[in-house]
Amino acid sequence: MIDTWHTLISSQKVVGISELLSENVMLHSPVAYRPIQGKHKVMMYLTASFYTFINDSFKYVREVRNGNTAFLEFEVVIDGTFVNGIDVIEWNEEGKITDFKVMVRPLRGVQTIHDKMNMMLESTI
Repeated sequence: MIDTWHTLISSQKVVGISELLSENVMLHSPVAYRPIQGKHKVMMYLTASFYTFINDSFKYVREVRNGNTAFLEFEVVIDGTFVNGIDVIEWNEEGKITDFKVMVRPLRGVQTIHDKMNMMLESTI
């Protein structure tokens, strides 16, 4: 599952991510106070995240896998702001993502991401 995730990210195409999500997937986003649940809502946030995070500077710099959980540390520059973060991805026996947590730093990076994602989400709602 994680190898497929890496392929989708490196291709810089959001198409295909939906097939990796379970119906009851839960997303813990740094820009949302509460977890987002359900494939449709999570896909909206992941699409906004994809267009916010994925550019030529995005790269995973460290990865730890343990059973059905992966910790993927990333670095990216967004609008001139360096962002360092971790994706924690859990999946079920069918290879579908059940839980996705994104943690980012520094604060300026969180603010940049928040502003960009809010603009994208507001335009889709």
